[in-house]
Amino acid sequence: MEEIPVKVAVRIRPLLCKEVLHNHQVCVRVIPNTQQIIIGRDRVFTFDFVFGKNSTQDEVYNTCIKPLVLSLIEGYNATVFAYGQTGSGKTYTIGGGHVASVVEGQKGIIPRAIQEIFQNISENPSIDFNIKVSYIEVYKEDLRDLLELETSVKDLHIREDEKGNTGCAVWDATSVWSDERC
Repeated sequence: MEEIPVKVAVRIRPLLCKEVLHNHQVCVRVIPNTQQIIIGRDRVFTFDFVFGKNSTQDEVYNTCIKPLVLSLIEGYNATVFAYGQTGSGKTYTIGGGHVASVVEGQKGIIPRAIQEIFQNISENPSIDFNIKVSYIEVYKEDLRDLLELETSVKDLHIREDEKGNTGCAVWDATSVWSDERC
């Protein structure tokens, strides 16, 4: 497999109805045919991927996440990190809203990845798969384990691993895994 370095994507959401009603203005523009955006009048930023306000969930998934899912099937690890201020569209991009009621085209990264992973598992019955998932929210300086119903009783911290590696690990996070044939 080709080594996949860290890639950064930006997705610009359209103004919400309440923002339009309050005459808010769009402050981020995509420079056509580039991977750049302009914030304000002249601040230009370059990313690996840029998705404008009319981008679809499918477009974001197929461009950014599908290659990671395919590498997962080959046995590699992958991490998706959504970053942005409150109200910037992270939850919509990651989940698509209320998962139980999301229409197919609005499904976010997580439901699409789960569907594709388990589809691949069912198509490869001779291969043993072991899946382990964590879902962590970092808000301000607090960590929330989104797979743990009683997060408030769990004290999560970011630390170096036990070998002193420079990378960080979140210890004591809930992990959900399956090594059963699906």
